[in-house]
Amino acid sequence: MSLPDRPELVLGDDGLHRCAWGASDAEYRRYHDEEWGTPQHDLVRLFEKLCLEGFQAGLSWITILRRRPAFREVFHGFEPAAVAAMGGDDVDRLLGDARIIRHRGKIEAAISNARVTLALDEPLPELLWSFAPPPRGRNVASFAEVPATTAESEAMSSRLRKLGYRFVGPTTMYALMQASGMVDDHLDGCFRAGAATAPPPATHATG
Repeated sequence: MSLPDRPELVLGDDGLHRCAWGASDAEYRRYHDEEWGTPQHDLVRLFEKLCLEGFQAGLSWITILRRRPAFREVFHGFEPAAVAAMGGDDVDRLLGDARIIRHRGKIEAAISNARVTLALDEPLPELLWSFAPPPRGRNVASFAEVPATTAESEAMSSRLRKLGYRFVGPTTMYALMQASGMVDDHLDGCFRAGAATAPPPATHATG
């Protein structure tokens, strides 16, 4: 049931309070409890998040989550080298695959982003995490307080675009930061709030 004084928190049948969006669907609940806000440094999983956040643009995240197994199948588990090797025939094939989001621009962007990733002078995880903000105190009382973009996500977006990445706008990059644990936007009172803390930022400044 929803708490009368905190409608954005829900008490689950397991006795745990969680962000309301994380209790709205079984797949959302698993994602909220196990992934969202948990620091992720693995190259493949971060590249997957980068691609899927791009596919999500204009859609609901649950739409992407439900299709993620198919995305992983057709994009070779999001191994950057395997995705980079895909070509025009693969794009045409995926445009006919109803299990994923059939958007030519986003499919081509995933392939081109893989090629950019392979050409980086530093590992993708180090590049992305270099824009992580310092850990903040726990004061997220409402979803209304959660920003759509931040100075860090704008800086990340700008840098990635200069490198040649596509579908990496500031809003999309802030969603990536949330998903990969660079920021913790679980609401105060959620059992996941503060459960995992992002490390300090590395090298890139926001200015």
